[in-house]
Amino acid sequence: MASRSIHEAALTRRSAIKAALATATLIAASKSVWAKWPDRPVRLVLPYGPGGVADVPARILAEKLSENLGSRFVVENMPGPGGINAARAVISAAPDGYTLGFVSNGNAIAPVMFAHLPYDPTTQFTMVSQVGVFTLAFAANAQSKFKSIADVIAEAKANPGKINIGSVAVGSTQNFGAELLKSMANIEFQIITFKTSPEVALALLRNDIDVMIDFPVAMDAKVNDGSLRYLATTSLERSPFFPNVPTVNESGVPNYEVSSWNGVFAPPGTPKDIVDTINRAVREALSAPDVVSRFEKVGIAAQPSAPEDVMKRLKADIQKWDAVREKAGIAKK
Repeated sequence: MASRSIHEAALTRRSAIKAALATATLIAASKSVWAKWPDRPVRLVLPYGPGGVADVPARILAEKLSENLGSRFVVENMPGPGGINAARAVISAAPDGYTLGFVSNGNAIAPVMFAHLPYDPTTQFTMVSQVGVFTLAFAANAQSKFKSIADVIAEAKANPGKINIGSVAVGSTQNFGAELLKSMANIEFQIITFKTSPEVALALLRNDIDVMIDFPVAMDAKVNDGSLRYLATTSLERSPFFPNVPTVNESGVPNYEVSSWNGVFAPPGTPKDIVDTINRAVREALSAPDVVSRFEKVGIAAQPSAPEDVMKRLKADIQKWDAVREKAGIAKK
């Protein structure tokens, strides 16, 4: 019996040693794989069309990553309602670091606007890093009597429901920014929605609406040629790109903030090693002076972050925009 017991103990020890060696081999192989990443092209899937406020920084980042890492980063535009198509393409991909997605404030609005979203970004997005932060702005026709957002608020209080503020589609960041102003300033005005930013700007130039809210990149050319006038930006503090434009926060609506942002995420189950590797690569790319300068030209501050900070921001925005949607009485789709 003693002999058999010793034999069994020896077998157990040998099994344990084999298991430990196998685990060590897998870990070494895994590290070897990540050490070689990327050794083939990487997809960066965007939920928007080409040329927009998300597409431009994504292409700048992809170009710098390609240059730094020696493998192509290919931007793939996949527009669609709520960014659903792009999100599904990423979360269904292999968690190997070769398919990444662009996440933004729009992904925080999607769970707020869609009653049956076919995924949960808070559990199925493996966040990698924030990429950039950018403000929105309110603007008026240069010939308008409105010289500030305080003028607009005063007029709305004196004549409730008479002012028209234009934005793109219901449920967009711009649209929710207008709704948030209405709620926080305790005023009434009409929100007129359009399909595209150029249509909103054209309506303002024609005086079909009194004010518009959008990303500065959609209005800058008309502000620079004297056709439109910025009234306020929507960040908590003045934007370094528009230091002479006051914020809504300092114009009589304390704590008003609509700051849009974007970042990079990976499929669920992507190992921490590869997430950390990509995070380092993104940080390096965003610290390059040429990238910072090119971002600034479209009004974006290059701001990488830890993965957990992107998720924290996403969850906070979901909560914020859901409260705005409920107060505005906007039904989920």
